[in-house]
Formats: sequence, C-alpha cells, structure tokens
Amino acid sequence: MAPELQLLIVNATIVLIAYLGIYPSMRKLTLRVVLADDHAVLTALALGTAGALFWGTGIRFRMLLFTTNWAVFSLVSMQAMEFPLLIWFCRKHGIDFGGRD
Repeated sequence: MAPELQLLIVNATIVLIAYLGIYPSMRKLTLRVVLADDHAVLTALALGTAGALFWGTGIRFRMLLFTTNWAVFSLVSMQAMEFPLLIWFCRKHGIDFGGRD
C-alpha cells in the first residue's frame, strides 16, 4: 500500500471517529471547545501515528504540487479532510461561527 494512502486512511479514521462519535457525545458543544480538542488531541494522534509509521524512513510523500515529509503530509491532509466535517458538524449542532461561545 502506498504510504500516502496509509496516512490518508489513518487520518480519515481519526477524523470520522471524532466527528461522528466523540464530539456528538460532548456536553458543551462550542466552536472553541471543538477546536481546542481538535488541535490538542486529533493533531497529536495523527502526528504520533504518522511518526510511528514513517519516522526515520526517509520516504517522501507526494502532494499535488510538491513532495514533502510525513509530518507535513499528515498535517495538510488532516486539515483538508477535517475542514468540511467541521463546517457540517457546526451547522448540524447549531454551533455559531461568529467567534462567541
């Protein structure tokens, strides 16, 4: 399996579990809470998993216009997957994007 596909599957699994399982069960749903958990937990989990798989291997990851290392690929692909889910989740749960809790 291509290394890009491995990280895409890992990141998609993390994001789907968070947005379909964990976040809906939280009591206080605000944009600030979701983003704080997102940056603290999901990003660390994605980077930790990617690092465990590819740290020290020297494998280059192909993106659309350039190649990069596993960390950048993991972060960029995670954000690209997560942004549409964040918008959908906030609309579904009535979370205001205005910056106020």
